[in-house]
Amino acid sequence: MSLTYVFQQDDLVLLGVFLALMGMSVLTWYFVFLKAIRLAQVRRANARFTAAFWEAQDLPSAQGLAASSHAPLARLASAGLEGLHHYQNSHHTRLGDTCTTDEFLVRTLRNALNREGARLQAGQALLASIGSTAPFVGLFGTVWGIYHALMNISAQGSASMDMVAGPLGEALVATAAGLAVAIPAVLAFNAFSRHNRVLIDELDAFAHDIHAYLTTGASLQRGAR
Repeated sequence: MSLTYVFQQDDLVLLGVFLALMGMSVLTWYFVFLKAIRLAQVRRANARFTAAFWEAQDLPSAQGLAASSHAPLARLASAGLEGLHHYQNSHHTRLGDTCTTDEFLVRTLRNALNREGARLQAGQALLASIGSTAPFVGLFGTVWGIYHALMNISAQGSASMDMVAGPLGEALVATAAGLAVAIPAVLAFNAFSRHNRVLIDELDAFAHDIHAYLTTGASLQRGAR
Protein backbone atom coordinates (compact mmCIF):
# COMPACT_ATOMS: atom_id res chain seq x y z
CA MET A 1 0.00 0.00 0.00
CA SER A 2 1.07 3.60 -0.47
CA LEU A 3 2.24 5.67 2.48
CA THR A 4 0.06 8.48 1.20
CA TYR A 5 -2.85 6.60 2.75
CA VAL A 6 -1.29 7.12 6.18
CA PHE A 7 -0.93 10.86 5.72
CA GLN A 8 -4.54 11.14 4.56
CA GLN A 9 -5.85 9.79 7.85
CA ASP A 10 -6.66 11.72 11.00
CA ASP A 11 -4.72 9.35 13.27
CA LEU A 12 -2.04 11.64 14.69
CA VAL A 13 -0.43 8.87 16.74
CA LEU A 14 0.26 6.66 13.73
CA LEU A 15 1.33 9.68 11.72
CA GLY A 16 3.78 10.56 14.48
CA VAL A 17 5.18 7.02 14.39
CA PHE A 18 5.89 7.25 10.66
CA LEU A 19 7.41 10.71 10.99
CA ALA A 20 9.65 9.47 13.81
CA LEU A 21 10.79 6.54 11.68
CA MET A 22 11.47 8.83 8.74
CA GLY A 23 13.55 11.08 10.98
CA MET A 24 15.53 8.08 12.26
CA SER A 25 16.16 6.94 8.70
CA VAL A 26 17.41 10.37 7.63
CA LEU A 27 19.74 10.54 10.65
CA THR A 28 21.05 7.04 9.97
CA TRP A 29 21.94 7.64 6.33
CA TYR A 30 23.35 11.09 7.06
CA PHE A 31 25.66 9.62 9.69
CA VAL A 32 26.59 6.66 7.45
CA PHE A 33 27.73 8.88 4.59
CA LEU A 34 29.46 11.33 6.94
CA LYS A 35 31.26 8.58 8.84
CA ALA A 36 32.30 6.73 5.67
CA ILE A 37 33.85 9.89 4.24
CA ARG A 38 35.55 10.65 7.55
CA LEU A 39 37.04 7.16 7.86
CA ALA A 40 38.42 7.34 4.32
CA GLN A 41 40.02 10.70 5.11
CA VAL A 42 41.51 9.37 8.34
CA ARG A 43 43.08 6.36 6.65
CA ARG A 44 44.66 8.51 3.94
CA ALA A 45 45.89 11.08 6.46
CA ASN A 46 47.40 8.38 8.67
CA ALA A 47 49.22 6.79 5.73
CA ARG A 48 50.67 10.13 4.59
CA PHE A 49 51.71 11.13 8.09
CA THR A 50 53.35 7.80 8.92
CA ALA A 51 55.46 7.85 5.76
CA ALA A 52 56.60 11.43 6.39
CA PHE A 53 57.12 11.08 10.15
CA TRP A 54 59.51 8.15 10.04
CA GLU A 55 61.55 9.94 7.37
CA ALA A 56 62.03 13.06 9.52
CA GLN A 57 65.68 13.88 10.12
CA ASP A 58 65.40 15.09 13.70
CA LEU A 59 63.01 15.71 16.58
CA PRO A 60 62.06 19.31 15.65
CA SER A 61 61.21 18.19 12.11
CA ALA A 62 59.04 15.38 13.46
CA GLN A 63 57.34 17.78 15.85
CA GLY A 64 56.60 20.18 12.99
CA LEU A 65 55.08 17.39 10.89
CA ALA A 66 52.88 16.29 13.78
CA ALA A 67 51.69 19.84 14.45
CA SER A 68 50.77 20.45 10.79
CA SER A 69 48.79 17.24 10.26
CA HIS A 70 45.20 16.47 11.28
CA ALA A 71 45.73 12.69 11.30
CA PRO A 72 44.96 10.80 14.52
CA LEU A 73 48.51 9.42 14.44
CA ALA A 74 49.80 13.00 14.29
CA ARG A 75 47.85 13.94 17.42
CA LEU A 76 49.25 10.86 19.14
CA ALA A 77 52.80 11.81 18.14
CA SER A 78 52.24 15.39 19.31
CA ALA A 79 51.02 14.13 22.67
CA GLY A 80 54.12 12.00 23.11
CA LEU A 81 56.52 14.75 22.04
CA GLU A 82 54.80 17.36 24.20
CA GLY A 83 54.76 14.91 27.11
CA LEU A 84 58.50 14.36 26.83
CA HIS A 85 59.12 18.10 26.68
CA HIS A 86 56.90 18.67 29.72
CA TYR A 87 58.65 15.93 31.69
CA GLN A 88 62.11 17.24 30.86
CA ASN A 89 61.13 20.75 31.95
CA SER A 90 59.73 19.31 35.20
CA HIS A 91 62.74 17.11 35.91
CA HIS A 92 63.83 19.10 38.94
CA THR A 93 60.32 19.41 40.37
CA ARG A 94 58.18 16.95 42.25
CA LEU A 95 56.90 15.54 38.93
CA GLY A 96 60.38 14.46 37.90
CA ASP A 97 60.93 12.77 41.27
CA THR A 98 57.71 10.76 41.38
CA CYS A 99 57.94 8.87 38.08
CA THR A 100 60.38 7.91 35.36
CA THR A 101 60.31 9.08 31.75
CA ASP A 102 58.93 5.71 30.72
CA GLU A 103 56.05 5.85 33.20
CA PHE A 104 55.16 9.43 32.32
CA LEU A 105 55.15 8.73 28.58
CA VAL A 106 53.06 5.59 29.03
CA ARG A 107 50.39 7.59 30.86
CA THR A 108 50.56 10.42 28.32
CA LEU A 109 50.22 8.12 25.32
CA ARG A 110 47.48 6.08 26.99
CA ASN A 111 45.45 9.24 27.59
CA ALA A 112 45.97 10.27 23.96
CA LEU A 113 44.87 6.83 22.79
CA ASN A 114 41.72 7.09 24.88
CA ARG A 115 40.91 10.49 23.37
CA GLU A 116 41.40 9.21 19.83
CA GLY A 117 39.28 6.15 20.59
CA ALA A 118 36.50 8.41 21.84
CA ARG A 119 36.75 10.47 18.63
CA LEU A 120 36.40 7.36 16.51
CA GLN A 121 33.40 6.16 18.51
CA ALA A 122 31.58 9.49 18.23
CA GLY A 123 28.10 8.98 16.81
CA GLN A 124 28.11 5.20 17.24
CA ALA A 125 25.59 5.50 20.07
CA LEU A 126 23.16 7.10 17.61
CA LEU A 127 23.27 4.07 15.30
CA ALA A 128 22.98 1.68 18.23
CA SER A 129 19.98 3.56 19.63
CA ILE A 130 18.19 3.69 16.28
CA GLY A 131 18.92 0.03 15.56
CA SER A 132 17.51 -1.05 18.91
CA THR A 133 14.48 1.25 19.15
CA ALA A 134 13.19 1.53 15.56
CA PRO A 135 11.59 -1.97 15.51
CA PHE A 136 9.71 -1.18 18.73
CA VAL A 137 8.55 2.18 17.38
CA GLY A 138 7.22 0.36 14.32
CA LEU A 139 5.62 -2.32 16.48
CA PHE A 140 3.92 0.35 18.55
CA GLY A 141 2.53 1.81 15.33
CA THR A 142 1.23 -1.61 14.33
CA VAL A 143 -0.45 -2.23 17.68
CA TRP A 144 -1.98 1.24 17.66
CA GLY A 145 -3.17 0.83 14.07
CA ILE A 146 -4.83 -2.49 14.80
CA TYR A 147 -6.48 -1.06 17.90
CA HIS A 148 -7.71 1.92 15.88
CA ALA A 149 -9.05 -0.38 13.16
CA LEU A 150 -10.92 -2.56 15.67
CA MET A 151 -12.46 0.49 17.30
CA ASN A 152 -13.70 1.69 13.90
CA ILE A 153 -15.15 -1.73 13.15
CA SER A 154 -16.87 -1.77 16.52
CA ALA A 155 -18.32 1.69 15.94
CA GLN A 156 -19.57 0.79 12.45
CA GLY A 157 -20.98 -2.55 13.55
CA SER A 158 -19.62 -4.36 10.47
CA ALA A 159 -16.33 -5.80 9.29
CA SER A 160 -16.28 -5.69 5.52
CA MET A 161 -13.01 -6.20 3.68
CA ASP A 162 -12.96 -2.60 2.44
CA MET A 163 -13.25 -1.30 5.98
CA VAL A 164 -10.56 -3.60 7.41
CA ALA A 165 -7.94 -3.67 4.65
CA GLY A 166 -6.84 -0.03 4.82
CA PRO A 167 -6.33 0.39 8.58
CA LEU A 168 -4.75 -3.03 9.02
CA GLY A 169 -2.51 -2.46 6.01
CA GLU A 170 -1.17 0.81 7.37
CA ALA A 171 -0.67 -0.84 10.76
CA LEU A 172 1.43 -3.65 9.29
CA VAL A 173 3.45 -1.20 7.21
CA ALA A 174 4.56 0.43 10.47
CA THR A 175 6.35 -2.77 11.52
CA ALA A 176 7.99 -3.08 8.10
CA ALA A 177 9.08 0.56 8.28
CA GLY A 178 10.62 0.00 11.71
CA LEU A 179 12.66 -2.92 10.40
CA ALA A 180 13.67 -0.98 7.29
CA VAL A 181 15.10 1.73 9.54
CA ALA A 182 16.72 -0.61 12.07
CA ILE A 183 18.52 -3.01 9.72
CA PRO A 184 20.75 -0.42 7.99
CA ALA A 185 21.55 1.16 11.35
CA VAL A 186 22.66 -2.17 12.83
CA LEU A 187 24.70 -3.13 9.76
CA ALA A 188 26.39 0.28 9.70
CA PHE A 189 27.13 0.08 13.43
CA ASN A 190 28.83 -3.30 13.00
CA ALA A 191 30.82 -2.15 9.95
CA PHE A 192 32.04 1.05 11.61
CA SER A 193 32.90 -0.81 14.82
CA ARG A 194 35.13 -3.14 12.81
CA HIS A 195 36.85 -0.22 11.05
CA ASN A 196 37.32 1.54 14.38
CA ARG A 197 38.99 -1.55 15.86
CA VAL A 198 41.43 -1.62 12.94
CA LEU A 199 42.27 2.06 13.41
CA ILE A 200 42.64 1.67 17.18
CA ASP A 201 45.06 -1.24 16.61
CA GLU A 202 47.01 1.01 14.23
CA LEU A 203 47.10 3.76 16.86
CA ASP A 204 48.21 1.30 19.53
CA ALA A 205 51.06 -0.01 17.36
CA PHE A 206 52.18 3.54 16.57
CA ALA A 207 52.05 4.44 20.26
CA HIS A 208 54.46 1.58 21.01
CA ASP A 209 56.81 2.82 18.28
CA ILE A 210 56.78 6.44 19.41
CA HIS A 211 57.24 5.35 23.04
CA ALA A 212 60.25 3.25 22.08
CA TYR A 213 61.74 6.14 20.12
CA LEU A 214 61.25 8.72 22.87
CA THR A 215 62.57 6.49 25.65
CA THR A 216 65.58 5.02 23.80
CA GLY A 217 66.50 7.92 21.53
CA ALA A 218 66.66 5.62 18.50
CA SER A 219 66.52 7.25 15.07
CA LEU A 220 63.13 7.89 13.58
CA GLN A 221 63.96 5.81 10.53
CA ARG A 222 64.69 2.79 12.73
CA GLY A 223 61.30 3.24 14.43
CA ALA A 224 59.43 2.72 11.16
CA ARG A 225 57.40 -0.45 10.95
